Amino acid sequence: MDSLSEFTLAEMVELENTYKEIGEESLNPDFCQRLATSFSFTPNRAGKPAITWKQVQSWFEDRQKESQSKVNPSPVALKLFVDLSDASISSDASETYRKSKVNRVTDLSDLTFEAKSARDHAWYDVAAFLSYRVLCTGELEARIRFAGFRNTDDEWVNVKRAVRERSIPLEPSECSRVKVGDLVLCFRERQELAVYCDAYVVGIQREPHDARDCGCVFVVRYDYDFMEESVQWQRLCRRPTQ
Repeated sequence: MDSLSEFTLAEMVELENTYKEIGEESLNPDFCQRLATSFSFTPNRAGKPAITWKQVQSWFEDRQKESQSKVNPSPVALKLFVDLSDASISSDASETYRKSKVNRVTDLSDLTFEAKSARDHAWYDVAAFLSYRVLCTGELEARIRFAGFRNTDDEWVNVKRAVRERSIPLEPSECSRVKVGDLVLCFRERQELAVYCDAYVVGIQREPHDARDCGCVFVVRYDYDFMEESVQWQRLCRRPTQ
């Protein structure tokens, strides 16, 4: 799939729910044009290629083929998408669709995400959610385009275990928010590469400092191989809940 055919996660949720509401009617070229126009003028598509009606229609055609072959997304699919945010989504795409919609789906367009690569167990920013599939176990997987990487590096990842809101770089004035036992994202330098990995804080040596610089030393234990390392604030990102 090239960059012109990429949909954002919010757009894919909207497409899926549209198909569930109106089925084959979604293949109508005029309807596809209205939906494509709605997508193209949303703020989260700023700087990205506009969506064409043919791309929208192609998505619905593929979705229809899945339905006919009985490979249907389960309710778990949208639930897992929705669990990532609690904002609301809006669309002007179709009057029929708007009137028939009872419960609005979750809007994920304003959030930024990171995903865990199976290749090196590191977390990378998500540039786009390209597609999704539901496994026989009912688990949802999304095909991810990582920020700064080519399409040859795209991966299928488990949405529940390997997709989350992006971690927040730690500021010197915020070091008090990091406590022993916290999960953090830590920049780890190894001989072959340098990546951001999950780690748990196992010790903290607090030092006096001001809002511009922090001399505290954080001892972290990497989740992947349990190696421990002493690091300073510049290498840490905290989770949004911290």
